[in-house]
Amino acid sequence: MGRLSKKIAVVTGAARGLGRGIAEKLCQEGAHVIIVDLNEEECQKVVAEFTEQDYQASAFPANIADHDEVSQLFTGLIQEFGTIDILVNNAGINRDVTLHKMSIEQWRQVIDVNLTGTFHCTQEAIKIMREKQYGRVISISSASWLGNFGQANYAASKAGVVGLTKTAARENATKGITCNAICPGFIDTDMTRGVPDKVWDQMVAKIPMGRAGSPSDVGNVVAFLASDEASYVTGEVINVGGGMVL
Repeated sequence: MGRLSKKIAVVTGAARGLGRGIAEKLCQEGAHVIIVDLNEEECQKVVAEFTEQDYQASAFPANIADHDEVSQLFTGLIQEFGTIDILVNNAGINRDVTLHKMSIEQWRQVIDVNLTGTFHCTQEAIKIMREKQYGRVISISSASWLGNFGQANYAASKAGVVGLTKTAARENATKGITCNAICPGFIDTDMTRGVPDKVWDQMVAKIPMGRAGSPSDVGNVVAFLASDEASYVTGEVINVGGGMVL
């Protein structure tokens, strides 16, 4: 029996990369994990792989930037599972370009998914959690929330996630709901593997521990925050970056 046995956990952006790693860790802890992502085929693929390992998982594709889709998503989840215990806001995109060259579309795309999408999911989940007087909301921000070259849109969205998290924590603390943010540093995922070798080496050189993180490094912290062991932890911003932010 894992720490999250019989819990229903929703993980957005869970079809690959960091989200998939987080979803796998929650499955290992005994949760029934809802795989949410844009691509239905990829969602089903992850569920099939998890099922082969005797994990409990279900696929619910959705565009979290669309309010109506998110509303329908949570309505469907309640109809099928009756409740939601854990929400992990992981879905995110980047459209990196320096501020003076950034188009309004590049700005809006990132804000719509990373920040507004997190708001949509958090709002729907909290409505359910307030009724049951229990819940865990964990939002993936980024070390870039402090500002990063070429990432005005991304940094703004991730700083917004921190503000949203702290506000949600204050508003819902008396309802048995904890809300925390995790700021991963440089994590080895499909996205980061796309950078040139020179950039990879430069990024790793900034990390005191001397290596890129893995999705499991982040997943371990998510699992703790989702558990009853973290029942007195709320409104926190936890860096998981090997000392990248000190």
